[in-house]
Amino acid sequence: MKSLFILIALITATSISYSQTPEWKEMKDFHAVMSKTFHPAEENNLQPTKDNAAELLTIAKAWQNSTVPAGYNATIAKPLLKQLVKDCKEVKKAVAANKTDAELKQLITKAHETFHELTEKCKPGEEK
Repeated sequence: MKSLFILIALITATSISYSQTPEWKEMKDFHAVMSKTFHPAEENNLQPTKDNAAELLTIAKAWQNSTVPAGYNATIAKPLLKQLVKDCKEVKKAVAANKTDAELKQLITKAHETFHELTEKCKPGEEK
């Protein structure tokens, strides 16, 4: 019985925590495109990278230019957003230069890693 109470308390606390997380629209927008771009690249399908390179850069810039919502760590977010835009520029430039799929995979992977570093380190309520 005590275990059931603890489980219910944890589920309730988690639900409240997620519902109070401020939304960062530009982060969600970027994630939507990065997801459909990067995951095929993991399987050596670089066509989505080629197709989405310009859009990734555009939405990375929009994210960089957006206001950091209250609760997110702007001190960490701003330099990482700058790096993300740089990474996306490199992807777009490589696509335009008809670089090899191996080179594109390396570049989109770097951009993806920067994205994850950004989302993990500037989470609301996180001090890292």
